[in-house]
Amino acid sequence: MGRLIAEHGPLLGVALSVAQIFAFVVVLLLSLAFLLLADRKIWAAVQMRKGPNVVGAFGLLQSFADFLKFVFKEIVVPAGADRTLFLLAPLLTFTLAFIGWAVVPVAPGWVIADLNVGILYLFAISSLGVYGIIIGGWASNSKYPFLGGLRSAAQMVSYEVSIGFVLITVLVLVGSLNLTDIVENQEGGLLNWHAFAPATIVVMFPMFVIFFISALAETNRPPFDLPEAESELVAGYQVEYSSTPYLLFMIGEYLNIVMMCALLTILFMGGWYAPHPALETVFIPPVFWFALKVCFFFFLFAMVKAIVPRYRYDQLMRLGWKIFLPTSLAAVMAVGAYVTYVGTG
Repeated sequence: MGRLIAEHGPLLGVALSVAQIFAFVVVLLLSLAFLLLADRKIWAAVQMRKGPNVVGAFGLLQSFADFLKFVFKEIVVPAGADRTLFLLAPLLTFTLAFIGWAVVPVAPGWVIADLNVGILYLFAISSLGVYGIIIGGWASNSKYPFLGGLRSAAQMVSYEVSIGFVLITVLVLVGSLNLTDIVENQEGGLLNWHAFAPATIVVMFPMFVIFFISALAETNRPPFDLPEAESELVAGYQVEYSSTPYLLFMIGEYLNIVMMCALLTILFMGGWYAPHPALETVFIPPVFWFALKVCFFFFLFAMVKAIVPRYRYDQLMRLGWKIFLPTSLAAVMAVGAYVTYVGTG
């Protein structure tokens, strides 16, 4: 926003900034609608069924039909619920999921706010996201959503620790908290990407795997969807929600999933850079490579849900605290020693 104001003046600069943000939000929501359809289609294909195929050609309008159904349904608030907090919780989750995208660069110069502390900003926003779930579970005034909210809070906090240490390994390698700098540090093809760089692959590829699995737990995706385990908790913290508030929770959850796919792309897979410099032509814009990688990771998220059985809660906590935490901590020390004695190159 500051750059636009400096170039075009206060009035036009602010107008252009608002237009930029609005366009980004619209594109993100439309992309989310088709990613949700892809999610359902992938599960259906694994189970040898068709999935949504009635509304629109090949079911392409199914997500929009679901959206209209949620919008026009009656909002039901339980009699004993705290009405203000009950309605505030999904709005909080939805808002926090959106504002995190402000610092995500999708192509050179294509970022709303190119903050020097972009990683810290994202980590702070993701930490605040747990409040929406806790408030929603508590405000419902029912034991089932309350238990689901507590489970989700414990799970998200546990895996945020591992994610934080994995982020530190990338930051130490790059020497910057800026997401654009992290992507530009991986210019030059596949062997310069953090997950595959020959000098650090022994440490960074396992960190990539840990980040991917932790992202599943952080977003309550299978096999770590214990807060929403239907057989035990009747949909977890969302059980008392319907209509638009439920929709806001779902949009927030999927925005966080796509955000994790974007972070995997930025931190480990070269961001908007192609696998080989020869592919970076004027005919293939950088945003294409970024979107392709995000869609690939989203496909992996969907496949995990389709083929991996659910973990027990003790297995979930053991994985996070006894395996991922010491492994990522050891990786931080190894990368720190590498940068100190060898350099970042």
